[in-house]
Amino acid sequence: MQISRIAISLLLASALSPALAAQTDCPQHYAGGQAPDLLKPAMQQGARPLCFSAFGVVHSAVSRTPLWSAEYLTPARVAKAATLERKDSFHEEERLPEAERAELEDYRASGYDRGHLSPNHDMPDLQAQAESFSLANIVPQAPWANRGQWGDLEEAVRKRVKAGRSLHVISGPMFEGSQLAQLDGRVLVPSAMFKLVCDLQARQLVAFVLSNELRPAATPRYQQVSLVELERRLGMTLLPGVPEAAAFGKLVLPGTSTASR
Repeated sequence: MQISRIAISLLLASALSPALAAQTDCPQHYAGGQAPDLLKPAMQQGARPLCFSAFGVVHSAVSRTPLWSAEYLTPARVAKAATLERKDSFHEEERLPEAERAELEDYRASGYDRGHLSPNHDMPDLQAQAESFSLANIVPQAPWANRGQWGDLEEAVRKRVKAGRSLHVISGPMFEGSQLAQLDGRVLVPSAMFKLVCDLQARQLVAFVLSNELRPAATPRYQQVSLVELERRLGMTLLPGVPEAAAFGKLVLPGTSTASR
């Protein structure tokens, strides 16, 4: 099912307004203590910041998905996460008004996975693990991506952290093009996904984009893109607390040698 023209125009509006800093009560999850800035008026509409114990999000009433989920991974945190067994507990986010949030029913028989942004396997304790299954941290994701290359990127980040680096990670959906699907007439389906990984101490970062096409003719490969290009496409400033971030060197993650653009 295709989304209405009104919703498309709200989401894809390219005109930029003065940046709206996403207020946050959990600066510990963000590089430089600041959440991304929203530049598109459409994204500013109905944007609600939410804090969880191990990650922070901004949720959109327009898409009924998060616009991003941010986490700070340390070797100690990842070591703790490795001791926990996965316990699925997907649930609606009760802090959001019913009219603005996704419901479990929206995903039923949709063909899409309930895809984590901040992944369950990054969560250091049972509370954080349960919170990661909130639909405020979930987007509709093509199964081949969620269970394949997206998961590969998540694991590559953890391997880098296990090697002794602390990393800031921002993951989120991208809504591009004029034909956007929706679940149950309510939840927008991303056209692609992005992941930004930043090592502040080493002054390095890397950004990835992965298609979210449900049934691609051939399995796409995630691409590395520059921070400048990613921010332009999203209509966000992803690292406002790190003004010099665009000049950072390239962060290399294990097993992620791909073409760059």
